[in-house]
Amino acid sequence: MKVFRGAGSLPGPLARAILTVGNFDGVHLGHRAILDTVISRARSSDGPAVVYTFDPHPRSVLQPGHSPGLLTSLEQKQELLAQTGVDVLIVEPFTLEFAKTPPERFVRDLLHARIGPLEVYVGYDFHFGRDRQGSMRLLTELGARLGFSVTIIPEVTVGGADLNSTRIRDLLQAGRVEEAAALLGRPYAARAPVIEGDRRGRTLGFATANLSPETVLPAAGVYAGRVSCLPPGSAFSDRLAVANVGVRPTFGNSERVLLEVHLLDFEGDLYGRTLEFQFLHHLRPERRFESLEALRAQIGRDSREARERLTG
Repeated sequence: MKVFRGAGSLPGPLARAILTVGNFDGVHLGHRAILDTVISRARSSDGPAVVYTFDPHPRSVLQPGHSPGLLTSLEQKQELLAQTGVDVLIVEPFTLEFAKTPPERFVRDLLHARIGPLEVYVGYDFHFGRDRQGSMRLLTELGARLGFSVTIIPEVTVGGADLNSTRIRDLLQAGRVEEAAALLGRPYAARAPVIEGDRRGRTLGFATANLSPETVLPAAGVYAGRVSCLPPGSAFSDRLAVANVGVRPTFGNSERVLLEVHLLDFEGDLYGRTLEFQFLHHLRPERRFESLEALRAQIGRDSREARERLTG
């Protein structure tokens, strides 16, 4: 997959491009319905399957402090899109100045003049341009004038409700990681470099790797999952692990929510390495313990339950 930083960095319009536009946070099964159509049409039309997306998330620029947490970092999103078979990814830097682009100019100067699509596919709730003024009707009318077709992909529903990023965030905030995985089409995963901690885990007999991901973390609690060291091929992959999400109330609460990962049957120095933890099962809520001995005993039980859940 070729990646371009902004439509302006393209060498020229793309011949017979089949295009979709959106944020694609999470690259969930609703997104896959659009992507699968785009890729199928691209293969039939002998043109590239193109995704045009934005970084950072528009709401983080337009509503700082009130934007939703991300389900995927840009790096994760790029990897997931590449896995689907997308040929070209255009990541448009989203700034306050870019946000002022009038809808018609967005279609004429960016989509048409710089990308040159043959067909455009978008989700049912797609809006574009300044103040999200651009409508499906405007996009369809401009497409007819400029020479590309527009197709609206209907919403995907699961369990009688729309499948969207907000619904997945709500499930994660409730600790319902297995249900979130069903909507994502894969386990939810968070990644980050291992940072220096207070080394309390070692004194308890359960060393942990401390992570502070830029993406959403599930509800505070203990989870069973699998962890890999990135990039692929470095150190290890797919190791069994138990993780705690929270503020460590037994030690007086930390200032930020951390993801602490204990790898089962592993010893080694992980500082500075990037780990990705897949949340497979929620074991219990986070709680405060009256003593280190009680906490140590519970971590032992959590580790045994995690092993049983992951290998049973």
